[in-house]
Amino acid sequence: MAVRVGINGFGRIGRQALKALLDRHADDVEVVAINDLFDTATNAHLFKYDSNYGVYPGDVEAREKSFVVNGREIQVTAERDPGAIPWKSMGAQIVIESTGLFTDATKAKAHVDAGAEKVIISAPAKNEDITIVLGVNHERFDPNKHTVISNASCTTNGLAPVAKVLYDKFGIQRGLLTTVHSYTNSQRLLDVAAKDLRDARAAAMNIVPSETGAARAVGLVIPELQGRFGGMSFRVPTPTVSVVDFTAVLDREVTKDEVNSAMREYSKDTMLGILGYTEEPLVSMDFKGDTRSSIFSALDTLVIGNLVKAISWYDNEYGYACRLSDITAFVARHLSGRTSANGAMLKEIVGDPGMWGKNPRVTRDSAASTAQTVSSKE
Repeated sequence: MAVRVGINGFGRIGRQALKALLDRHADDVEVVAINDLFDTATNAHLFKYDSNYGVYPGDVEAREKSFVVNGREIQVTAERDPGAIPWKSMGAQIVIESTGLFTDATKAKAHVDAGAEKVIISAPAKNEDITIVLGVNHERFDPNKHTVISNASCTTNGLAPVAKVLYDKFGIQRGLLTTVHSYTNSQRLLDVAAKDLRDARAAAMNIVPSETGAARAVGLVIPELQGRFGGMSFRVPTPTVSVVDFTAVLDREVTKDEVNSAMREYSKDTMLGILGYTEEPLVSMDFKGDTRSSIFSALDTLVIGNLVKAISWYDNEYGYACRLSDITAFVARHLSGRTSANGAMLKEIVGDPGMWGKNPRVTRDSAASTAQTVSSKE
């Protein structure tokens, strides 16, 4: 029986997460409720029509207190206080917290008080029981200990798989990251007063230097790297898809071929569906809708002795939403008792790589030749 899921916050990530859950995990989870302050008709319209990803290829109908997707009714509430959302009466066992307002677990636990068993925060969090990046530290999840879980950020999900490969294969002494990140709704359309004077500037007209918590968060999922990373972000005028530029000092000297071979190896097995690998001369829009957390660009690897620059693309909206849906299914299997060895279960849940609108559950043989999948030239 499918585990029942509720979503609190139906913005950019909440809407993409619902699409990913419906496309990827209909057997594991059933979305039964959404809490959002906007009216149902508006939310249904924005779910159906998306400027980044086009028209949702299914039936969407708005009702007074629910909306229906492909014949499946989802209840809708509009509570400001997470503790007032009737999760228990609506049957939601797992809540995806995607408002961006309740990233402190002490506040997110209000969902548990309201009847949920587990809460998954779609952002870096404070006071969480565990931060999980699938493919990197998911085996540490303990359903008996971990109630409020952070899915980290899109950038952490983009960086951590690359950092893990480098650490596993060569060791890392220290590293610096720069993410070139598409603008988001937290920025301004035109210049307006704000505490951060750079953040006050028009998002579509500027490259905006900003902070990122991804460097610190990598230490949460790979404890051996705690305190070894620093980083920053540049927000740029593109609607989706970002790229992480990671420079690391390794424990030994390496060659470009060694680094690329390690990434290719992990992308085909241990991190299949999480870490991608390409030798194609691609640009950001080629990765729009890519379901993977991170797609390593082998053409751009630079090496001087033990100093390495690694470049990896990620769709900061839909790619991240896929991991959010996957971790929800991962937790759901633990709740339902449908567990197996973590490595095998991860491959079952994540599936093979794909693109938005193309179900990723294809065979491994066909995945290599699928036109929508960015693959390497070998």
